[in-house]
Amino acid sequence: MSASGGGRRILLWRHGQTTWNVERRFQGQTDIPLTEAGVAQAQRAARLLAALKPSAILASDLMRAADTAGELASLTGLSVQLDEGLRETYAGHWQGLTNSEIEERFPEQFAAWRRGEPVRRGDGELETEVADRAVQSIERALEKLPDSGTLVVVSHGGAIRCAIGRMIGLDESAWGVLGALSNCCWSVLGPGARGWRLLEHNAGTLPEPVLGDEV
Repeated sequence: MSASGGGRRILLWRHGQTTWNVERRFQGQTDIPLTEAGVAQAQRAARLLAALKPSAILASDLMRAADTAGELASLTGLSVQLDEGLRETYAGHWQGLTNSEIEERFPEQFAAWRRGEPVRRGDGELETEVADRAVQSIERALEKLPDSGTLVVVSHGGAIRCAIGRMIGLDESAWGVLGALSNCCWSVLGPGARGWRLLEHNAGTLPEPVLGDEV
């Protein structure tokens, strides 16, 4: 998974708030719209991200991600490429349920997931399958990116975590060490000597140059 190509960056941006986020319901691939607060979050973040002069915008085709991406597109004049490969994890019977409801109805599956075991939550997708499709979508977009370009990828918390874990070479069992993204926050990958490096995680301000050791 090469990171060659000058100073290319990948900015992975989680969508704005939805009602199911507020209610702490597992959304998965259920197509839930942004709340008014979510639209405002997307507008605020878009004003910041436009300053990075992105080269391309790639987004999940679920409306919460597509509409978040649209706010950046309206400021930059770029079009949004929608790709279903960037959808959130399909979680079958878990979708629409809160954690307490999932734990009550699917106790063994829930406990295995909490232990970090590979689980088809709600008889849905494995995290490795999510990573496979998400990274393929990102790599197709990278093929068209200029050497110094920035690709903005608008997706979902779980899908972004899986993609980052795969792209920086973490073992699947360690993907959980990547903390969750807040609504409309982002992570940044850039090229390193041995592939992609995680430069920022769960950020809400523009990337700053790293000064000092370990650069």
